[in-house]
Amino acid sequence: MAIIADKETQYSSSLAKMRILVTGAGGFIGHHLVRKLKEDGHWVRGVDLKLPPWCDTKADDFHLLDLREPAMAFAMTEGVSWVYHLAADMGGMGYLSKAHAQMIRNNTLIDINVIVAATKHKVQRFLFTSSACVYPCYLQQDDEPTSLKESDTYPADPQGMYGWEKLHMEHLCKSHRDAGWLDTRITRFQNVYGSEETWRGGREKVIAALSRKIAVAKFMGGNELKIWGDGKQSRSFLYIDDCIEGLVRMMHSDFPGPINLGSARAVTVNWLADTLMDIAGVELEKVHVDGPEGVRARQSDNTLCQEKLGWEPTYPMEKGLAATYLWTEQQVRNALEDGWTPQS
Repeated sequence: MAIIADKETQYSSSLAKMRILVTGAGGFIGHHLVRKLKEDGHWVRGVDLKLPPWCDTKADDFHLLDLREPAMAFAMTEGVSWVYHLAADMGGMGYLSKAHAQMIRNNTLIDINVIVAATKHKVQRFLFTSSACVYPCYLQQDDEPTSLKESDTYPADPQGMYGWEKLHMEHLCKSHRDAGWLDTRITRFQNVYGSEETWRGGREKVIAALSRKIAVAKFMGGNELKIWGDGKQSRSFLYIDDCIEGLVRMMHSDFPGPINLGSARAVTVNWLADTLMDIAGVELEKVHVDGPEGVRARQSDNTLCQEKLGWEPTYPMEKGLAATYLWTEQQVRNALEDGWTPQS
């Protein structure tokens, strides 16, 4: 079935309303996806270790279960036609840099259990959300970012155990598809951000972390903004609205992937900091400190996305940053009023 290229046009009405499972439905991307699927008229089951922290779930059927247990994955995939598999143990660089063993163990268990269960229940379509962390570190060492194509994955040198596990699951999906066991799709996320994401606690990503620090300084009279590294490291980012649009388009397409989902524009951490301070209406001294930085530069090549989906992420970054910062600022304000004491 062909994908309609016009983003403002609804997907083909020939598709029946589906019974869909979203794993990781309590997380940032997962609960936004559930909301979109419900708006499109589907019946949705969600599963996670936690409920969405910022809003009520829109899922018809939500289960607080641990997918590291095979029986739980088997129960959740029964009676559904499509699976969006987002569940993963992950976080920003502060977490990715130190929880290698935990992530590869937990994510391997989750992924194998879910894909095996989906195969046994003869699920019609299965989408796995991979990551740009699968791309070789040796291609991301210079200040000037290289546009990374899906074919650039090998020779393999992924970023940390998180990247290795994502790459392994991509192989599981491909092998299941090649064997005729399961119709799989693979997307590779590039630094998803937006409102209702984690902004404190150690797993927050760079935009959320900077937004929190700036808001804290604004409310508490601070004059510095600490940034890990020299701030010249750069990334492509993906606003949550584009993320959800890309996921749905990929699931509706006939292309198995993998396919990049990310902006073709790369920006530095220093640029993010300056832009967020402008949005906040404050001027802080950027203080560069030691901390985990990840790869030096990463940029998404969207040629395949344009070719196969007739679309690519285009949400303006300045607009996305404004929405993200203002939401985070309100969370910081609420937390401070409730007696929260910021750490750093």
